[in-house]
Formats: sequence, C-alpha cells, structure tokens
Amino acid sequence: MATFEFKLPDLGEGVVEGEIVKWLVKAGDTVEEDQGVVELMTDKATVTVPAPRTGKVVSLHGKEGEIAKVHHLLLTMEVSGAAPAATEAAPTPAKASAPAAAAPPVESTAKVLATPVTRRMAREHGIDLAAIAGTGSQGRVLKADVQAALDLGRAEPAQAAPRAKLVPLPSAGADQRIPLRGLRRKIAEKMVRSKYTAPHSLFVEEVDVTELVALRKRLNASLAASGDTLKVSFLPFVCKALVPVFRKYPSLNANFDDAAQELVQRGSFHFGIAAATDDGLTVPVVKDVDRLTIRQLAEEIARLGAGAREKALKLDELSGGTFTITSLGTNGGLFAMPIINYPEVAILGIHRIRKRPVVTDDDEIVVREMMNVSLSFDHRVIDGLVAAEAVGALVQLLEHPESLLLEMA
Repeated sequence: MATFEFKLPDLGEGVVEGEIVKWLVKAGDTVEEDQGVVELMTDKATVTVPAPRTGKVVSLHGKEGEIAKVHHLLLTMEVSGAAPAATEAAPTPAKASAPAAAAPPVESTAKVLATPVTRRMAREHGIDLAAIAGTGSQGRVLKADVQAALDLGRAEPAQAAPRAKLVPLPSAGADQRIPLRGLRRKIAEKMVRSKYTAPHSLFVEEVDVTELVALRKRLNASLAASGDTLKVSFLPFVCKALVPVFRKYPSLNANFDDAAQELVQRGSFHFGIAAATDDGLTVPVVKDVDRLTIRQLAEEIARLGAGAREKALKLDELSGGTFTITSLGTNGGLFAMPIINYPEVAILGIHRIRKRPVVTDDDEIVVREMMNVSLSFDHRVIDGLVAAEAVGALVQLLEHPESLLLEMA
C-alpha cells in the first residue's frame, strides 16, 4: 500500500476556496474512485468533491465549518500500487507549515492577488492580505476589501491601542447559538461586501398590471385545457420586458470591475432569479433571456427553482448573471430595498399584486390590479434619472403586455 495525499482540485468558475459543510467519509473508511468524500460550499454553490482513487481513508484535513483552499491537502489515503509521483501529492496545509524565515511581519507568504496600491494600503494598516476574502476577478483583493476589513473591525491597525476584552454572553434558559455556516455564511459575506462596496440608492414605482393579470389568466387556462401542467408566473413577463429596457439603458445590465474601475456593460441577458431554499436564498441564472419565449422562460425558471431547493444545480447555473430579480410573491409587501447582487449594479424587486382604487384621467375611481416595483442601483455608476427612466419604460411594457409580442423570441 502507498500513501496518497489528495489536494482540493480546481473547481472552476474562479473558485479559490470552499467551506467544508459535511464530510461524507471518516478515517478508516474504504472509498471507491469517484465516490463523494466531502461537501463544499463555494461562493457559487454546494458541490460534492469525489475521491480521485480507490483506497482507504487515513485522515481528514479540516473540520466542518472550516475553509479549504484549492490545491491544499484535503485527505490522506492508502492506495494500492506504487507510491504516487511527487507531482500528485498535495502540499501540506498552510497551518502545518513553519513560516519562511524571510517572510515580512505584515503579509503572509501565501500568494495573494492584489495591486501594488492595495498592498501598500494593507501594509500601512498592518493588514494580512491573506486573511481577507478578495471580491475581484480570480479572488483578487481590492482596496474596497481592505477598507471593508477596517470598517468591520476584522483587521487591527498596526500598533493600535488594545481594545477592551470582549466577554462572551452567557447562554441562559433555552437560548441557542447557531454557527453561521454553509450557504447562510456565504449570504452574509456577499451582503456585507455589497453594502460596503456599492452605495445603494432606491427607486420605487407602481404598476397597473390589470391587463397582465388577465393575459396570464388566459394563458394558464389555455395550458390547462390542453392538458399541460405548466403554470406561467409573472416573472417570465418581467424578464421579457427588461430586455428592451436594457437595450435602451445598457448601464443597468452590467457588472462593475472595482480593480479596473470600469463599468462592464454586458452584451448578454443572463438574469438571476432569487429562489428561497431551506438553507437560505439562492440565485440561479436564466441564460439568454432574449432568445427564449414566455413559455421557455416559465419552464426554465421552474426547473432552476426546483434544482435550487434540491441542491442539484451546477456551478454554471449559479454564475454569469448580468442582473437579478427578486420576488416574494404573495409575501412581497408594499416595497423593499433589495441588496444588489455584487458585482452587478442593480436589482429589481417585484412585490405583491393587490386590488386598489385608482383615479383615472377622467377623475373616476376604478378598481385595478396594482403592483409596486423597486429598483436598487449602484449610485457610483447609475444616476437617479437613468434609474427612473428605465423603471418608467418597464412600467409601460408591463401595463401594455401586448407590446411584449414585439419582443418574443
């Protein structure tokens, strides 16, 4: 038998690390090649990492809730045959390695992607860049990440005055302490990063969706009459209406590259649709919205939503978004301020449809189906006037759904 050290492989999509959510094996277990050994939560999705060989597990490296980095040792196995080549062995974990003698006192020896300006900022404040999760491309640490670490107190300034000792709160009665792990921790990290990076602004408008409600009702009745089980929600219509809006206002269908200080207007229309799961909010991405019919959009939204709840989505189905839509359906409330799905620059909130009295141009009071929409946008790159005009264009399309026929794939 030979010892084989299995390092965490490259997971693709720019993923550089993952949280160990659950070990699927233990020391002493015999595993087959391609058998799942551990569940990892990346910033994209939960993935199951398979064993590269058949053998016996000798030891696991890392506890549930800890972060495992790509190319670091994951587990040690005994395998049949000759000892693996040196190139197959994974490096020993960073926590088990002695620091290099020439390592500087501020920044660790681990390779960190960052610009010289960011490195200088970190040195000036005595921050270890390796301890900060970078939000840039390929995990690059940005100036905004360093500033966020300072603002949140995750990093101490060099030679700073000692802080008062924190005394843990005692548990009393039936109190529970629930560790922030898995998807919930990733949500927390992304929300903090977005709020500390992008100055959020909000624009809210109401929409008379009476005609859209009637159209949807007729479509679903027609589907049911033909024996089709598909039910079309309002989301496919919203997705379709956004395409001509973004063609006129492309700065909303965009990402912001903090490292380059550039607004990247996306040529594709890949819309994230926020989906609630038992573990928290997941955002699967509907690709090429402009090329899909209302029916195809309804089918894809339903498929991705089911996959999110069953934790069966691939990384590609959770990445590449250009814009995000969040809807709480009947729980949608009057309006809310959604947090931007960074590095996107805007997010649309869809709220509950209610019958309300409306005053017409002829001063008559009529009952109409009304809905509010709320657009949160990054005020660094989106002006309030642009946001208002874009929402106005969206309202016109939703209030006159027959105009969407011009946008059908």
